Amino acid sequence: MSTQTVPVGTAAEVRRVTTQTLQEMRAEGTPVAMLTAYDYTSARLLDAAGVDVLLVGDSASNVMAGHETTLPITLDHMIYHAQCVVRGVQRALVVVDLPFGSYQGSSREALRSAIRVMKETGAHAVKLEGGAAVVGSVRRIIDAGIPVMGHLGLTPQSIYKFGTYKVRARDEDEAVTLREDVLKLERAGVFGVVLEKIPAALAAELTQSLTVPTIGIGAGAGCSGQVLVTHDLLGLTQDFNPRFVRHYADLAETVTGAVGRYVTDVRAGAFPSADESY
Repeated sequence: MSTQTVPVGTAAEVRRVTTQTLQEMRAEGTPVAMLTAYDYTSARLLDAAGVDVLLVGDSASNVMAGHETTLPITLDHMIYHAQCVVRGVQRALVVVDLPFGSYQGSSREALRSAIRVMKETGAHAVKLEGGAAVVGSVRRIIDAGIPVMGHLGLTPQSIYKFGTYKVRARDEDEAVTLREDVLKLERAGVFGVVLEKIPAALAAELTQSLTVPTIGIGAGAGCSGQVLVTHDLLGLTQDFNPRFVRHYADLAETVTGAVGRYVTDVRAGAFPSADESY
C-alpha cells in the first residue's frame, strides 16, 4: 500500500511515494498528507508517521532563520535543508521550493536552479510559485525530466506585491485569472498544485476541474490533500495563528518546561547524578 507507515529505524522494504502515487491517491479519493521539513531528525519522524509528501519549503526562511518573509532564503540554503531532509526519508516524496530570485529571471535560470536542486540533494521534485508568468519555466524544467508542483492563490514570495496576507481570489476578476492560471499549469505538465488561502468553494471547483491533485493550505476540505508548516502543527510557532492552522500539540510549552527543569537541576547540582557519571 502506498500509505504504509514505516517505524523509525526500520530497514524494511517500503514502497516510495512518487508523483504517480499521488495520481493514484487522487483517483481513489485518498487525501494526500503533506508537511514541511527542513532537517534530518524531523524528516525521519514525519516520514515514519506516514506523511506522503515532505515539502522543503522556503518557509524555512521564517521558522528556521527568523526572517519576516520567505524572500531572503537563497538557493544554497534550500539545497542544504533539502540534503538534510532526503537523508531522513525512506518513503515520502520530497519536494523542494525554488526560492525567490532563483527562477523569475528566465526559463534558463529556472532550469539551472532546478537541476542544482535535483543533482545536489537527491530530492524528487521542485515547486515554484505563479501562473502564466512561469509557465515557460515550468515547461522547460519538466522537459528536462524534473517533476514540478505549482503554487497559486496567496504566493508568499509576492507578498510585497500583494501588500497583505489576506485571502486571495475573493473577487471575480482574480478568481477568473486563477482559473486560467491553474489550467495553464496543468497543460504545462505539473503533477500537482498547491492552492493557498483561497475560498473553499473555489478550491473545490478547481480541484474538480483538474486531472492532477490539488494540495490546500487555507483552501478548505475540497482539495485532493492538505499541507501545513510542521512548526505550526506542533505548536512551536506561538506568534502565528491563522484560522487554517490546527495545533495538534503544544511543543513550545513542552520544550520550555523540559529545558527549565534541566536548568533547575544543573543549578542545584542534581544533574548529573552518580548513575549518570563515569
